[in-house]
Amino acid sequence: MFRDCTQVLDADATTYPGDPPIERTPHATHKVDGYQVTELGLGTHSGTHVDAPCHTEPDGRTLDSFPIETFVFDALLVDCSGKTAREPIERVDLPNPTDDDLLVFYTGWDAHWGTKIYFDHPYLTAETASWCAKHDYHVAIDALNVDPTPTEKASDDVSRYAEDEPEGVPAHHALLGTDHLIVENLTNLDGLPEQFTLTAFPLSVSNADGAPVRAVAEFYP
Repeated sequence: MFRDCTQVLDADATTYPGDPPIERTPHATHKVDGYQVTELGLGTHSGTHVDAPCHTEPDGRTLDSFPIETFVFDALLVDCSGKTAREPIERVDLPNPTDDDLLVFYTGWDAHWGTKIYFDHPYLTAETASWCAKHDYHVAIDALNVDPTPTEKASDDVSRYAEDEPEGVPAHHALLGTDHLIVENLTNLDGLPEQFTLTAFPLSVSNADGAPVRAVAEFYP
């Protein structure tokens, strides 16, 4: 069976604060031109996408330097659906090491796609990300970011996690700094088996720091 785990790219899609918005503009129409072409405007980290090491590492590899087969992952689902807003995913939440090459963190936060709450997602601690890199795992998540995303709630005294939030992007550095990839903004993970194949082929962009992907889970019922 196949399941599409890709967020739709449209004007309502959530983007990281400060990143380019997603724009779709008619370039040619059937009425005027006899055919239809749409102009797209987006960033390399729009929608469901994969981060290359050079996204955060000055000397990191570009996305097109990875063999295409890299993006067919033996995936292991890590159920973190009990996590609340801005709650860290910690080392204790991780499984015992396996032979899989991608840990997919299922938080259920894709339910908030297109809303302000989406920015207040759970995130990986630096220790969690370092453990993943040490055991040679790439990482994927159904949230905007593997690190905390800056929002008003990050400085809200009501948030019981705010005081412990890391600064910067330590999870990105731990993973991308060791040549591991990060897939963000997955969706539709609920009900997937623990082990499956995730295909996430990126757009073929030269020297890319990241690119949108079509993420598809393949599994047997």
